[in-house]
Amino acid sequence: MKYQSRNSAVWVLIAVVVLAASCNNNGSSSEKLEDQGDVSTQPPAVTFKPGGMNVHTIKPQGPVTISYRVIGTPIVGQPVSLDLQFASSLGTQPFRVTYRVNDPTAMQLPESQSRTVSVSPTDSEGRSAQQVTVIPLREGRIYLNVAAEFETDDGSRSTVTAIPIQVGPAAPRVILENGTVITDESGELIRTLPAKED
Repeated sequence: MKYQSRNSAVWVLIAVVVLAASCNNNGSSSEKLEDQGDVSTQPPAVTFKPGGMNVHTIKPQGPVTISYRVIGTPIVGQPVSLDLQFASSLGTQPFRVTYRVNDPTAMQLPESQSRTVSVSPTDSEGRSAQQVTVIPLREGRIYLNVAAEFETDDGSRSTVTAIPIQVGPAAPRVILENGTVITDESGELIRTLPAKED
């Protein structure tokens, strides 16, 4: 019993010391704040007031819309042409178009095809057309990157589009089945799975 009462007395003494120390710290920190003079304990006022003005979020859009059409059927090793239609939001201002192939093992531009061309829209709505030729080097879906770029007083503005070209038949979706379908004693179809070996 004496041991327990001593133990309790020690804990009470520790609690009193901790409480006294925290009171001293609170007092000194408040004195420090008063010494600094201009320090405000009030949070800053909120300057945005709901309902004050209408705010609209606008999705950034490139200056040129690019649409395309593949002419004929793309075949590995054979040149294929694409008709490109451009619609510029900057009217008749000329712009530069660049063609790029990211994967040279999938497709290449023929020697006669310019990598960069200057385009001048033919009407006030900024419409113009170009034709580009590529040579597919493998089957599957391959991409030609087309970039339309304007030089303005504020810098350059551009639109980049990846044009997909399907070479050969599109790969059909294959459903992989697990196990084997069999008929049980009652004529019901069931699927059996092989046991896993540990």
